[in-house]
This record gives sequence, structure tokens and C-alpha cells, in this order.
Amino acid sequence: MASSPRPAATAAAHRRGLIQRPPSAQAYLSAAAALLVLAAVAFSRAGHRFPHPPATRRCRPDAEGSWSAGVFLGDSPFSLEPIEHWGISKADGAAWPVANPVVTCAEVEDAGFPSSFVAKPFLFLQGDAIYMFFETKNPITSQGDIAAAVSEDAGVTWQQLGVVLDEEWHLSYPYVFTYKNKVYMMPESSKNGDIRLYRALDFPLKWELEKVLLEKPLVDSVIINFQGSYWLLGTDLSSYGAKRNREISIWYSNSPLSPWIPHKQNLIHNTGKMLSTRNGGRPFIYNGNLYRVGKGQGGGSGHGIQVFKVEILKSNEYKEVEVPFVINKQLKGRNAWNGARSHHLDVQQLPSGKPWIGVMDGDRVPSGDSVHRLTIGYMIYGVVLILVLVTGGLIGTINCSLPLRWSLPHTEKRSGLFNVEQRFFLYHKLSSLISNLNKLGSLICGRINYRTCKGRVYVVVVMLILVVLTCVGTHYIYGGNGAEEPYPIKGKYSQFTLLTMTYDARLWNLKMFVEHYSNCASVRDIVVVWNKGQPPAQGELKSVVPVRIRVEDRNSLNNRFNIDSEIKTKAVMELDDDIMMTCDDLERGFKVWREHPDRIIGYYPRLSEGSPLEYRNERYARQQGGYNMVLTGAAFMDHGLAFKKYWSKEAEVGRQIVDSFFNCEDILLNFLFANASLTSTVEYVKPAWAIDMSKFSGVAISRNTQAHYHVRSKCLAKFSEIYGNLTAKRFFNSRERKPSPR
Repeated sequence: MASSPRPAATAAAHRRGLIQRPPSAQAYLSAAAALLVLAAVAFSRAGHRFPHPPATRRCRPDAEGSWSAGVFLGDSPFSLEPIEHWGISKADGAAWPVANPVVTCAEVEDAGFPSSFVAKPFLFLQGDAIYMFFETKNPITSQGDIAAAVSEDAGVTWQQLGVVLDEEWHLSYPYVFTYKNKVYMMPESSKNGDIRLYRALDFPLKWELEKVLLEKPLVDSVIINFQGSYWLLGTDLSSYGAKRNREISIWYSNSPLSPWIPHKQNLIHNTGKMLSTRNGGRPFIYNGNLYRVGKGQGGGSGHGIQVFKVEILKSNEYKEVEVPFVINKQLKGRNAWNGARSHHLDVQQLPSGKPWIGVMDGDRVPSGDSVHRLTIGYMIYGVVLILVLVTGGLIGTINCSLPLRWSLPHTEKRSGLFNVEQRFFLYHKLSSLISNLNKLGSLICGRINYRTCKGRVYVVVVMLILVVLTCVGTHYIYGGNGAEEPYPIKGKYSQFTLLTMTYDARLWNLKMFVEHYSNCASVRDIVVVWNKGQPPAQGELKSVVPVRIRVEDRNSLNNRFNIDSEIKTKAVMELDDDIMMTCDDLERGFKVWREHPDRIIGYYPRLSEGSPLEYRNERYARQQGGYNMVLTGAAFMDHGLAFKKYWSKEAEVGRQIVDSFFNCEDILLNFLFANASLTSTVEYVKPAWAIDMSKFSGVAISRNTQAHYHVRSKCLAKFSEIYGNLTAKRFFNSRERKPSPR
């Protein structure tokens, strides 16, 4: 029976939206697609690094990862510590203390030379100057060049000199040494099929070819003067049966310029199954013994450094044994600059009996990581596509059957009986396949009625799964290498101390807090101010950085700002143990503080205003267009400056008020800073996201918000009488996360 035509008034009402049609399957799928897009965008804005447009890219790591170079110091080559452990500060470099890495590809680019990584560094000492020669890869030509940098302060800061040697073939491993008061460089040039010696014409910027030492594609070669002879050690990839890491070849001579005689035992294999014979840096002499540096196992790029003591080095015999060699480095995995691998070390003793200095390369990204992450990301996207198609079939918006005409034979003229039979056979197989697919499709199509409550629940669940999978896939494809990288200031990195105050009832918070934040790149150590109860044993807190528990004599909020001479960094991040945020948010706040070290840089702005004064939250501050306080429960500060102010004679009355209310220690510090300057003394950094765990706990002093704000308003009134009013100072220039080149 034919349906009656729709009245014009009703049709017009539909067009104006006065009468709503029931949602269609297409509407649900459109909503799902919109949610997926919004999820991807929100996920990218939540702190994950999407690739920047080519015009804004700086030093984007390629397949080699993110290689860079760091400095280590020690009383011997076997007691080297990262430079940050020595507490060396450099105010003009915005580093307190200076931290590794000290040379990165970004600095090479700043000097005007395109670079995608820095690796295989060698040192050369000349008076008080230390020169570093290293391989840098040009991302435009995909070729390795030799670049140089110089330090006038024992390796603390480095001035980039740019590329000093560029050939038509790949260069690396720039081994530099002196012979008869002349400076020579022997870089790896195996791509050209030989090993070449260059002499400095205008050190360190200009070099000329002195001679070709050997017509062999040697890799990672060194020349040493030992026991009256010169020895050349390298890996000869042209030798029969040679493997990339498992052997070396040796030649000897009376001088680096004389003909080289092969060793009787070439190829020299390492007997240990887990050992690598390939050179990984400059051999060194310590206490009269010769030591050779080798690459650790893990393929061409290696995963560590091994040191071998050379027991016999003669023209017909060679013997070495591995010796213990451990460098104390961060255990933060991808969040450490050398967390994934290192494969090169050069150590030398500074003149006049000074400490030994070592320079090591490192990478935070495992080999092949970019391909691995892309593969996983696109596989997840494929699963999302399949789920969308299956869901469309289940709710009946996608036709699950294939037309049989796809399998019918064509009627054009065919030549050859064999071809005709073969084509009909293929059509038969195709028809059978389509028939089976249609049977499978009939089991799917229209199985969910999206107009019922049960059907809508199914659709919502599938949409949530699609959103989650889209976020995960987006993270793997666009989220970089997964590492939370620190932000350099003036090309330099630094570290800070994380300080939190707690007591026994919040131990579960503390365990989660320490485990999470200890992995952040710039966290040097964690100080736990223990106010009350039995403190945890050291082993109860899982951390990759040192944790110190400072047990206080009495339960007071003033303990948060106790002067602590054991804190080794200038910056302290005061962070309540119930606040969880990303490491990237922490790193951004640290960057802002390094730009303004005289300020308190915090994540939670507050406003005090009115008569009488009232304590207002962030939402109100935004509505009024400004803030004049930041909570020190999540803030960076100079602990020497801030703690001294807090324990000054001027602040004594304020500390008594804090004890009487058991509240307001952060408000007091804001007043003390505001009185010290006519300019901005606090600054707000907006986190991408943060979770206040106190909302899930019954032990927070601020769990009753109304009562908590009432007490803090009382504090404002009292502090204003003593230290002046804050209402005249109001600012709002929040540092929100913006994509910026690294």
C-alpha cells in the first residue's frame, strides 16, 4: 500500500528542525568519526609531541635516533661520574648545575651546519683548551662529516666551530693525535675503501690529506705509541670471514707515516661469546698498563662500553682480557640522554694532575625504533578501520554482500581454448569466494538495532574502543620516540631536586609519586620531608634516582621550607605527593624557571581580592583576568633564596600563624616574595593535565574546600596587616604548552 504524501507544512517543519527525525545509522557513524578526530586532536594537545612542519623543524632525529655527547669527570678513568654529579654551575649558560648532554645536533645547527645527530667524539688537549671532534650527519646529503667544538672551562661549556672536514664519502670516528709537533686526524673512510691520514694546516679548521695509510676499508681505527712502536688497530671488513664486531686487525710500524706491517695473528678474534672486539674509542695508559676501549654487544651501534687490558702486544702475539668498567649514569631509560645505548668513549687526563675527563656518546632511542613505532601505529589504525566496517555492518549502514556480477565471465571474444578454460576456472573460484564472503556478511549485517537501548549501549562501547585505539595509534605514529625530553636553555641542560612533604597516612600516595617522577629527565634526586609517623624503609620506594627521607622533629607545615644544605641543585620543585602530572609538564615549568630564576613558577594560580580579602580559585582568577599568587604545592623556586626568606626574622610572625592554622605556608611565601620586588614575582604555567589524588583520599587538609578556603582567607587578612596587600599585583600570562622545536 502506497504511503500518503507528506504534508507541505510537515516537510517544512522538518527542514526547520521543528520535528526531529530518529537518529540514523549514518548519524552514529558520523558521530563516531567526529569523536575519533577529536580524540586524536585532544591526545596531541595533552602533551604528546606531534611532528612540526618542515619549516620549523630543528635537528629532527632520523633512523639513527638522537645521538649526542656528554662529559664525565673522575680521579681516574675507572671512576668517571657525569658532569652534573660534580655540581658545576654556569650562570651565563642558565645551568645550575650543568648536565649532560653537553653537545647536541641542535647546537651544530645553530652554528649553521645541518645535523641530525652527534656521535663518536674524540678529545684533543691544547693548553687550557679542550677540543672535541665528532661525527655529525648531514640530513640533506645523508653523509657523515667531521665537526669540532672547543671548551675553555674544562668541558663545562662548548663553542661550536662547525664542520671541519667534508669529503665526497661518509666520514666518522675522527681519531686525532700528535706526531713530531704536528696534529693529525685519521677519520674512518671505509666507504671510500681505504684509511687516510690528514694533517692540520690551520688547526682545528683546515686539514689536508697527508697520505693513504692502507688500501683497506677499516672501521673505527686508532694509532697508539706503545713500547717503542706504533700500532694501528681497526676492524677490516674486507677480510674473509670478517664480522662487524667480532674481530680486529693489527699493523705495526716505526712511525704513523711509515709502511705498515700486518700482525702475524690477523684476524684477531675475541674468545668471549658476549664480547665485542671492535674499537669503541681511544686506548689509554693508566698505571703503566694499556687499556683498549671496545663497543658493547648489540649490533653495529652497540649498547655499552667494554674495556680490555692489553696483556701482550707484540708483532706475533696479542692478548687482552676484559676488566670491570662501570660508569654511573642515569637509569631513566628513554628519559635519559643515553638511556638506550652508548658505543664510544674517549678518556684523557687533564694537565697538571687534574682529574681525568671522558666524553661519551649516547642515544635515548633503540635502533630501528622509528620503524617499529610506525608499524605498530599503522597496525592499530588498520584494526580501527576493520572495527568501523564491522560496526557499520552490524547496525546495517554498510551492505555486507558483494555483487555476484563481479565473478561473471566477460563476453568478449577470446582466442585459445586453453585461455577460455583457464579464465572460466578463475571465475568459478572467484564466484565461490564471493559466495562465502556473502555468507559471512549475512551473519553480520543488521545484527544490532541501534534504536533500542541495548543496541545504543553496544554502539557507545564500540565508539569508546575506537577512541582509545585511535589515541594509542596516534601516539605511536606522531608521539615521537616516546621519550620525555628536557628543554635546553641557551643550548644547556640542568637538573632540579624534587621535594615533597608527607606523613605515614599518605604512604600509598608517596610510593606512586616517587616511582613516577623519578623517571622524569631533569629530576636529579627526591627529598621526602617526613612530618609524622614511622618513615618507610629505603627499599619501599621504587626510584631510579636517589631518594632521601628527612625526618622532622615535629609536625609543621613550615618544615616544607627548612634550609637544607644537602640539596645540590639551585632549583627545587616543591610538589605535593597527591599531584600527578606528566614529565613534560614538569620539564616545561623547569624551563620557565631557568628563564626567571628569581620567581616562583607554579601550576596553580590563585587570586586574593575584596574587602575583607577572600581567597579565590583558578576559575575565578581567570574570570577576573588575573592572579597574584601561585600555590607552592606545585612550584619551582630557588631554594637558597626562597628558604632564606621564609626563615628570616621578618617571617617569624607569619610562621607562627602557619602553625596556629596548620595551613597557609604557601600564602606566606607569596607575601614574602611580593614584598621583595616591584615586578612580577610569581608566574603561572598551565599543565596539559594534572590529577589531584587528594580527591580520592580522606587525609588531605583541603578535602573540605569551603572550610579550607575560609581558613586561607583568614590568613590573607593577617598577612596583609603584617606584610602589605597583594591586591595591587595582578597578572595573567599563563605559559600554555605550545609546539616548539627542540
